[in-house]
Amino acid sequence: MTDFPGFIAVETGEDDALPLAIAWALPDGQIKHTLIEPDDDWLDDELLKLGDYSLEELRTFGVSPLDVLRELEGDHYSTTLYTAGVSDDEAALSRLFDDFGVDPFVELAPAESLYPNMSSGEWARARNELFGELGLEPLRPEHEVQVMLYLHQRLSEAE
Repeated sequence: MTDFPGFIAVETGEDDALPLAIAWALPDGQIKHTLIEPDDDWLDDELLKLGDYSLEELRTFGVSPLDVLRELEGDHYSTTLYTAGVSDDEAALSRLFDDFGVDPFVELAPAESLYPNMSSGEWARARNELFGELGLEPLRPEHEVQVMLYLHQRLSEAE
C-alpha cells in the first residue's frame, strides 16, 4: 500500500481563527482528530463564538494547544500538509504557532495541487459529491480529512 499525503483540516469559531478542533491524516491513511482546549488568552472576547461546541465541552474534552502542536510535529515535522481551505487553516495554525512561540514546522498547500490533471473546480465538485455520497459534514475536520483521503484514493486508482 502506498503512503497517503498529509491532509489537514482545522475547525474554527465563527468570524475568527480561533481553533476549536483539528484533524490530520497519517501516511497509512489513519486520521488523528481532537478538540482543542482554548487558551485563557483566547477567551477575553465576551462575544466569543465557539461554533457547535460549548466552552465546557472544549475544556473537558479538548487537548491543550501545545500538546496538539507536539503531536502534529511528531507526525509531520518539516512536511507539506494539504488542505481544502488553505487560508482558513493557515490562519488557525498561525494562531497556534504564534500564541505559543513555536516556529512553524509545516507548510500548507491546496489539496487540489496534488492532481495536476484536474482543475480546482473539478476537484471541488468531486469533493462535494463525495461528501454527499458518504453522508459527511463539510467543515468538520475529521470529515474533511476523510473525504480528502477517499478522493485521493479514487483519483490515484483512476490514473
